[in-house]
Amino acid sequence: MDTSAIHSVALKLREFEFGDEDFEALRQLVKQVTGIALSDAKRELVYGRLARRLRALNLKTFREYRNLLAGDSDELVQFCNAITTNLTAFFREPHHFDHLRDDVLRPLAAKPPAQRRFRIWSSACSTGEEPYTIAMTVLESIPDLSRWDIKILATDLDSDVLGKARRGVYLEDRIRTLSAERRKRFFTAVHGAKEPSYAVTPELARLITFKQLNLMHPFPMKGPLDVIVCRNVLIYFDKDTQRELVGRMAHLQRPGDLLFLGHSESLFKVSTDYTLIGRTIYRRN
Repeated sequence: MDTSAIHSVALKLREFEFGDEDFEALRQLVKQVTGIALSDAKRELVYGRLARRLRALNLKTFREYRNLLAGDSDELVQFCNAITTNLTAFFREPHHFDHLRDDVLRPLAAKPPAQRRFRIWSSACSTGEEPYTIAMTVLESIPDLSRWDIKILATDLDSDVLGKARRGVYLEDRIRTLSAERRKRFFTAVHGAKEPSYAVTPELARLITFKQLNLMHPFPMKGPLDVIVCRNVLIYFDKDTQRELVGRMAHLQRPGDLLFLGHSESLFKVSTDYTLIGRTIYRRN
């Protein structure tokens, strides 16, 4: 069966009619609200994720849904939550945390007390594994944290995953890859849960502040930020949006501060404000 025939069968099997006008209107709205540029290849993804919203709202057509989005800010939040992708894990891309530990935090421990302010921003924190990993790295690297002023800001566009991150409760399979030592130090069993679950300890949680933030909106923080972790975000934006976003991040950093990107991302032809110093690790010029 050729591609056109397969597409025709898919159309017939759809629960809701989803024409070119629907896709183009929703794609433009995604770009306008989140900055994410959806290619034609994302058409089925958009349909699949938003069809769930139509069912939840008892709507019959995508036109009805588009009309609702025009006047309902609460549903616009749900729309963004449905479209954005959240894939994460503890110590994902571990070379970043090795660098943070060995080349940043441990050398920092030798500095005088006046230089012990340190700020890290996890800019797309999803369900929290990334900022909690950063917090674990901090606690394992700094022996006497009480003498330091270290804070982690964790933000995300998706209010649903941000709520999960703030709660800091994970099923057993999510923490299985962690060492026994880390599980013992940083997690406690949740009694009475339907499935084996573990909550982050107060020691870990107190380092992190969670806030909802649309990266296309003005940044509320002033900086300076010693480390910005912006992994697997730029891949969703076109080049112009990438340049604008990275430029605004650069304004929050001083020469020598660090920016971590995702494994498939690069600042080539995006920014001259940073120099590549390691695998997807950039230093502010």
